[in-house]
Amino acid sequence: MSDIPTSYQALVLDRVGSPLRLEQRTMPKADPGSVIVRILESSVLSYQGDIYNGKRRYPLTTPIVGGCSAVGRVAVAGPDATILAPGQLVWVDCVVRGRDDQNAIYLWGIHEGSSPSSQKLGREIWHDGTFAEFAKVPLENCIPLNEGKLCNELGYTAREIIYLSHLLVPFGGLRSIDLKAGETLVVCPSTGGFSGAAVQVAVAMGAKVIAMGRNGTELARLKTFVIKGTPWANIETVKITGDEAADTASLKAFGTIDAVIDLSPPAAAQGTHLLSAMAALRRGGRISVMGSVGQPIVGWNFLQYDLELKGKLVYEREDLLLFVKMLEAGLLAKGKHLVETKSFQLKDWEEAFVAAAEYTGVGRIVSFAI
Repeated sequence: MSDIPTSYQALVLDRVGSPLRLEQRTMPKADPGSVIVRILESSVLSYQGDIYNGKRRYPLTTPIVGGCSAVGRVAVAGPDATILAPGQLVWVDCVVRGRDDQNAIYLWGIHEGSSPSSQKLGREIWHDGTFAEFAKVPLENCIPLNEGKLCNELGYTAREIIYLSHLLVPFGGLRSIDLKAGETLVVCPSTGGFSGAAVQVAVAMGAKVIAMGRNGTELARLKTFVIKGTPWANIETVKITGDEAADTASLKAFGTIDAVIDLSPPAAAQGTHLLSAMAALRRGGRISVMGSVGQPIVGWNFLQYDLELKGKLVYEREDLLLFVKMLEAGLLAKGKHLVETKSFQLKDWEEAFVAAAEYTGVGRIVSFAI
């Protein structure tokens, strides 16, 4: 395309613990298996600043262009692309997988994984992320979006579509335990970014939701927000007291519980909420663990009631493709009833990282608007 510049700006981390800086870089070439994408919005994790300042000790080789998932437009498609075309709206997914090794998985711009294969890819091939005006993307990580349906008919913008970054994670966990329409799900806790999104996703999947949390004010906001966007939602809340038996009784008061999803942050790893939720499950109930668990959770109750426990790191590519179909089918809330995004320019990265750490909960995300 004639409007592709010869260079672009990128936000670079020279070493963990140092300030990020803007750098002018030469435009890469779209080789076979790759796509050059013009970035419109790139999501910022609530703990992105802690990754780059070293508080969270994630394996990451520097210098690196930071990043996460993004929404963009195809600038140049590699010669082996068959359906992607310049100008097409796409989702750029940060979950990179080895094409010949299923154990090679890492989160682009966040960490390089723990296997030799993922580290090879993360260091040598797909290294620099999406905190830039343009990004070179693995072909399979560039998902076409139906712009006519999403934007023209349903009214979504790139600034709202970026919320997929939160929605996809719990969807992967819920799919892994085969959550079905009509079942009752406990989300514990539910007042964070990913966990709040889990409530929205479960409602879209047709489940009844019991949302647990310590913050009564945020629980009330969660319920109001979700019902405003999806008036048919069947949602209840339970305030976590720390009394394991009492919290279990509160959950059981709502009837049969089929499944639990846990998305606890590290700070909540020693909480009793998961134990309470598991004790409320019916025989044969399922648990998806996607967060930090510091309590022993497999005991006699687990065996006696034939419970199923499934660990899950993010989601599969099939989950991503299915969720895009759900969004295009209009199964989720629209506009500000889905998400209210706070966006920043790349040069304002310090403000963005602070905002991301504070602006959390259901329907909230921070992005770089590029």
